Amino acid sequence: MARIKRGVTRHRRHAAVLARTAGFRGTRHSLYKRAKESLVKALSHAYRHRRERKGDFRSLWVVRINAAAREHGITYSQLMHGLKMAGILLDRKILADMAVRDKDGFSQLAFSAREQLGSP
Repeated sequence: MARIKRGVTRHRRHAAVLARTAGFRGTRHSLYKRAKESLVKALSHAYRHRRERKGDFRSLWVVRINAAAREHGITYSQLMHGLKMAGILLDRKILADMAVRDKDGFSQLAFSAREQLGSP
């Protein structure tokens, strides 16, 4: 049986890793061993942060809703409770968008939430 040499295969594998690490600093984009280590770490961070992004956006929406609700004399938790009691089932993304772009619509929601709580 013939001896198998890995020259072409190894070169392609190395070139693929080095291509994906273009733009990294120092030897992390030019030396294969360092590049592979940094690529594995970068990909694991990217995977984890794609999931963290969902929570980051939810936190941002809550902050925006709370700020808009306090302009109407109600807290975030009271607003959410009043909306639930009123049967208004809007998610936080939509509420935050309304708080920024549709102030009149959000004020109507805040008013109906306050009515449900018994403090108009």
